[in-house]
Amino acid sequence: MPADTNANGDIFGGWLLSQMDVGGGVFASKVAKSRTVTVAIQAMNFRKAVYVGDLVSVYATLVRVGRSSLTVHLEAWALRRGEQHPFLVTDGNFTYVSIDDHGRPQTVSRTVPPVAT
Repeated sequence: MPADTNANGDIFGGWLLSQMDVGGGVFASKVAKSRTVTVAIQAMNFRKAVYVGDLVSVYATLVRVGRSSLTVHLEAWALRRGEQHPFLVTDGNFTYVSIDDHGRPQTVSRTVPPVAT
């Protein structure tokens, strides 16, 4: 939306960052099987501008699972009107912490994979 633009008319980087955080939080909560909160964002790379009208998709990949935290690599891809192929616009690593109902860190629930016999 135009309200989400910077002085140059491009989508404000903070808006894009927030969309990535929402997507990453959903992914982290599914992996942890609990509520999660964002505790760090590392290595953000703003590679290309996003314009009003671009379709933006966010993709998540699990990088690391710690005792109570998860690191997720997030990529935002944009597809411009009239173009056929999306391109990478932003990526970075987000760290989330699994929390209990009182907001305290808790151990990430790990599902043990079945053992092949």
